Amino acid sequence: MGILRHFSKDIGIDLGTANTVVFVSGEGIVLQEPSVIAVDQRDKTPYAVGEEANKMIGRTPGDIIAVRPLRDGVIADFDYAEMMLRAFIQRVKRGIFNPRIAIGIPSGVTGVEWRAVMDAAKRAGAREVYTIAEPIAAAIGAGLPVADATGNMIVDIGGGTTEVAVMSLQGIVLSESVRVAGDELSEAIMSYMKKVHNLVVGERTSEEIKIKIGSAYPTSEEASMEVRGLHLLSGLPRTVTVKATEIRESMAEPLSVIVEAVKRTLEKTPPELAADIIDRGIMLAGGGALLNGIDTLISHETGIVTHVAPAPLNCVVLGAGRVLEDYKNLRRVLTSDLSNF
Repeated sequence: MGILRHFSKDIGIDLGTANTVVFVSGEGIVLQEPSVIAVDQRDKTPYAVGEEANKMIGRTPGDIIAVRPLRDGVIADFDYAEMMLRAFIQRVKRGIFNPRIAIGIPSGVTGVEWRAVMDAAKRAGAREVYTIAEPIAAAIGAGLPVADATGNMIVDIGGGTTEVAVMSLQGIVLSESVRVAGDELSEAIMSYMKKVHNLVVGERTSEEIKIKIGSAYPTSEEASMEVRGLHLLSGLPRTVTVKATEIRESMAEPLSVIVEAVKRTLEKTPPELAADIIDRGIMLAGGGALLNGIDTLISHETGIVTHVAPAPLNCVVLGAGRVLEDYKNLRRVLTSDLSNF
């Protein structure tokens, strides 16, 4: 067994609602693909996973279904999630024997949801499985000194959940998880387009709008773009021009939920840790941190300097990987026991 462990490598996984990112010790990030699986309904076998499956959403025949098995940061369909996770792990194993795996999960998951993640990883061929709370993983991946006796605040805005946490000495002092994040921002844009422009657009188009002209705070240059979709009244394809101000307005409600979660966490923070956060600032991670102006919005609403982490999309998986690589010093942040829930 000692020889097998010597030749094995550790794998860190950010099993996100929107994207799955995989880190292999000694190699770095080796996979970053959408959390989507296409399944052949005739024999219930995977037809495609990741980017290939993502292209099939809304374009499949009756005998193939393309789905996102995670919703709001947790597994919504266990069987499909297990198929997808196994496919991703098999893709990156390349001779890795029975890897030790650490998976980032939202801090607010239930015991049942936690067990579903653990079982899926074990059935995918892991020797040992650990979970790590996403805020801690994101903080470590962002380079925050979580092992020190100083307050650090992280806001991890993912696809399905936003995690707000204050940490010190490798532990979460207090946290809040709201199931409002990137997906809700995209859905808000879809609803706005339907209500105001009578135009039905899909998830991919909504995401494109958010990336190209979406913003959380007014900017010096307000862009616009042409959007194609299905016109409700005529039933025919149509193109309309939308402005950045409209998109910002459409996302105002879900953005306010995220800001309020940050404010509530700050209000509950012990004075000494709050003083540290004022000095060090708030760190943003996750795909939502890439939304133009969101750091300015949070800074304006809280009065605290807000930073966007380097490579915010990869903070959780980099943190999980670093914990495995420095297992001796950071193992306290890992969980493998249901009694912790």
